Amino acid sequence: MQIDGIEILIEGSSQAHAPTIVMLHGWPDTHHLWDAQVAVLSTQYRCVRFTLPGFDKDRPPRVYSIDELCAFFEKVVRAVSPAQPVILLLHDWGCLFGYEFYMRQSALVKAIVGVDIGDAGSAQYLKSLSGKAKLMIFAYQIWLAIAWAIGGGVGNGMTRFMARALRCPSRKTSISVNMCYPYYIRWTGKHGSYRHLLPFKPQCPMLYLYGRKKPFMFHSSQWQDWLNSQPLSRARPMNTAHWVMLDRPDEFNAELLDWLSYCKAMSSTPPYSR
Repeated sequence: MQIDGIEILIEGSSQAHAPTIVMLHGWPDTHHLWDAQVAVLSTQYRCVRFTLPGFDKDRPPRVYSIDELCAFFEKVVRAVSPAQPVILLLHDWGCLFGYEFYMRQSALVKAIVGVDIGDAGSAQYLKSLSGKAKLMIFAYQIWLAIAWAIGGGVGNGMTRFMARALRCPSRKTSISVNMCYPYYIRWTGKHGSYRHLLPFKPQCPMLYLYGRKKPFMFHSSQWQDWLNSQPLSRARPMNTAHWVMLDRPDEFNAELLDWLSYCKAMSSTPPYSR
């Protein structure tokens, strides 16, 4: 289906009550990030994915505020799963966007799988970072924010250069400066900014998988400990870099399926009301 001009892919189980998993990617990816997960999950789940609004290189560049994105996600969820809440599968910027959507619309979400981004915007996370880590984060993010401001061929070149530098596994041909608007918002505070996001404290079951082969983490140890103390939730490291699902897809899928099966056996969530 199409919603607001965005193509929504719906694949997998045709069973009437099959749980629906809505997948959100990050920079500089598209819906293809989840190909290996859909191949495995689609026998038991309905898999819903799309390229984030504004990330399509074949469309004119456009900024989407967090309010616009959350409104779009709500349309998608209500359209693809009108009778029951969904499971969110999130990575990178998809985590930030998906976490905010959950905090605003928790009744529409029954479980969350977050990949490699935890409480990255919290005060305790920022306090945990070394000066070197803060400088590294600033350097790549401000580069991409400037790329968005410049745009065009130069912006595309800057974006692809940084993708190579960060060893991003996405295909070069799918990467464009269009994908950099979240960094522009992050560092300019324009388009509503991200300064007023709700603190992410999930009250639903959550699986957090993260790569530990990175120069710094995107979560605090306090948040990880808190998550592990919550019913049906767990945080697990994997021997990967940032793109966990691509570095070790079989291991990632096994961990994901095991947790989903465990949650299904141990809990049930009533449908939300329209």
